[in-house]
Amino acid sequence: MSKDTVSAPKPAAGTAAFSYDNVDHREPTGHGNSPAAWTTVFVMLLGALIMSIAFVIANTPIFIAGGVVMVVGLLVGFGMRKAGYGVGGSKLKNSGH
Repeated sequence: MSKDTVSAPKPAAGTAAFSYDNVDHREPTGHGNSPAAWTTVFVMLLGALIMSIAFVIANTPIFIAGGVVMVVGLLVGFGMRKAGYGVGGSKLKNSGH
């Protein structure tokens, strides 16, 4: 086994330390904290729960229904984002009141 130390690769000459793989890490990425994101996660978790229970009781129609609930969760989240309830959406901006 080698006794060489392992270290992270050094940035190329002339590049800033905050940039790695052409990603600017100074900007916050956000974490999807919006009504659209939370609704999507909740509905998809519900679908996963339905699918898990159906798997345990070996019921194919209920398993498929759980998959449908998960797809509906994606569509609901997409629709809410387009309606302005996503991150930075028009419905979430503070109007100063």
